[in-house]
Amino acid sequence: MKHKTIIEPFKIKSVEPIYMSTEEERKAFLEKAHYNTFLLQSEQVIIDFLTDSGTSAMSAEQWAGIMRGDESYAGSKSWERMERAVKHLTGMEFILPTHQGRAAERIIYGYLGGKGKTFISNTHFDTTRANIEFSGAEAIDIVIDEAHDPALIHPFKGNMNTEKLEKLIVEKGAENIGAVILTVTNNSGGGQPVSMQNAKEVSAICKKHHVMLLLDCCRVAENTYFIKHREEGFENHTYEQIAQEMFALTDGAAMSAKKDALINMGGFLALKDSAIAEACTNLLIITEGFSTYGGLSGRDMEALAIGLKEVFEPAYLEYRIKSTAYLGEHLHKMGVPVMMPIGGHAVYIDAKKLYDHIPVNEYPGQALACELYLKAGIRTVEIGSVMFGKYDENGKLIPAPMELVRLAIPRRVYTQSHIEYVIETFDEILQNKKQVKGYQIKKETQFLRHFTAHFKPNE
Repeated sequence: MKHKTIIEPFKIKSVEPIYMSTEEERKAFLEKAHYNTFLLQSEQVIIDFLTDSGTSAMSAEQWAGIMRGDESYAGSKSWERMERAVKHLTGMEFILPTHQGRAAERIIYGYLGGKGKTFISNTHFDTTRANIEFSGAEAIDIVIDEAHDPALIHPFKGNMNTEKLEKLIVEKGAENIGAVILTVTNNSGGGQPVSMQNAKEVSAICKKHHVMLLLDCCRVAENTYFIKHREEGFENHTYEQIAQEMFALTDGAAMSAKKDALINMGGFLALKDSAIAEACTNLLIITEGFSTYGGLSGRDMEALAIGLKEVFEPAYLEYRIKSTAYLGEHLHKMGVPVMMPIGGHAVYIDAKKLYDHIPVNEYPGQALACELYLKAGIRTVEIGSVMFGKYDENGKLIPAPMELVRLAIPRRVYTQSHIEYVIETFDEILQNKKQVKGYQIKKETQFLRHFTAHFKPNE
């Protein structure tokens, strides 16, 4: 018998209490946090959809691996197990462990970047762009045009525009391209997947021009689900086989293992070129740690190796993708403008459409993030002009292409009842949407301002 209900393919073994705050308390909490959800304390949050990074619940096998962790400074058995798991998945010879994804980014983009260099991606995520720009290089996004319409249905809205890619490489000069980066899934573009065909076309262009192709692979397992179920020719492939085929198209990969390795801390840089790997290893040792731990404990490396296996289990991926879709599709039916089709790790709300009375320079996404917290204690993040907006020479805001709010769902953490609570909250959000006002930025930093910015609600 085939059941309609998708159940969690696990049993709960340990629980963490949630403090059920009142709206009056949350009003005070948010004011103290300067209306920035990043500055809230975790105990002040009822449902934490801020990020899916490092917030997964680990399995019994992973916890067992933690007890086995070899904390030797050099050449630990835990490192050997992690290295073996990453090599098996990526097919790459040189593996550098890092404490998280942005450390891998800083190393590789610091080495490949610098003034005069250009990096091209379907969409750079915030830390990727920041590490590139911090090196003095520029980061250019060339996702397909369909991705900029949240309501448009397209099976692979994360795809890179290959015509623009070839044109940019010629315009900039291949020698000035630091790397081409394919982000799977495309987090800043609504968690949308990239097709294998698109990856093959991007790879062919990079090979033609002798440009390095890197895979930002922190959600590669979720991306394989969409390929298997949406792209012809992959119906009989395992999820792991699909991932291995995509890695084979690239010259290297950077991963925040805090996503699809189902762990709380960790990452890696995988490379094929020995000279680049040697240079990056030197940077790793200077800033992260010795090459067989890279800022990670043996415990973390054990959990990472196990997580890379568990994440490709069919029952897990079926639950993961369909439970995310459950939230998104229910909101869509209610009339909430969401990014369609629903992505793998999160539901993205089109705040610009929801709050069409709030101009983009008053940050409708930030307004929605604050409203969700005030009404129900749901913590989310704006992915719009707060995160990606810039200023022109006159100090006028250059808005982001979209004004989204991301509801990132931690892996193996929440049950369907938690999701129903979120769905109910949007009833009130819809009813009172015209009463919500925008925000102004009071304080910000040059890079990654969304993490620490202070806001002020408009009167």
